Amino acid sequence: MKTLKIPEATIIRLSVYSRHLTDVDRKGIITTSSGEIADGVGVSPAQVRKDLAYFGEFGTRGVGYNVKDLRQHIMRILGLSVDWSVTLVGVGNLGLALSTYKGFRDRGFIITSIFDADPKKVGTVVEGVEVLPIDQLETVVRQNRTQIGIVAVPSDFAQEIVDQLICAGVSAILNFAPVVLNVPPEIELRNVDLAVNLEVLTFNVCGQRCY
Repeated sequence: MKTLKIPEATIIRLSVYSRHLTDVDRKGIITTSSGEIADGVGVSPAQVRKDLAYFGEFGTRGVGYNVKDLRQHIMRILGLSVDWSVTLVGVGNLGLALSTYKGFRDRGFIITSIFDADPKKVGTVVEGVEVLPIDQLETVVRQNRTQIGIVAVPSDFAQEIVDQLICAGVSAILNFAPVVLNVPPEIELRNVDLAVNLEVLTFNVCGQRCY
């Protein structure tokens, strides 16, 4: 692999390519081209070739790419050749929706533990996983060797939960709480603020006439 800084947009497109290739593979198609991938995901063929070139040479000139092989390469690049243990903290409306989302398991993200502070929710079972009290978080996460934490709790509690996850050994966090979190530099943190994304949409729809 080339020692270059890979743009985040490239990684996002690789994920999209892998999903497209999965669909193509299910149709029994053996080979594909950069043009066909581009048509399937809405980018240019040159962009597909540029994104793949960061990671080596794929395919055969004049023939194209073997669908299964290219998909496997991309999945390995994305770290999806193995399953990932995931913990979910917060079983409100959003947390419940996340816990039942089938796409996580399909991509190798296995929710192995779920936590909530509400005694009424503790002890319930979601998708075969029992909801546990927060005071068991560090012990269970450490026992499961969980690598990824999903935080779907109110803003006031998010930092405390994140600190506990880090102490338990989690190395990556997906945060849905609309708050700025402080984490050590070695922890991978991604924030998903749904309101911000909606505001980007309204700005783009509104255009310059709004200001």
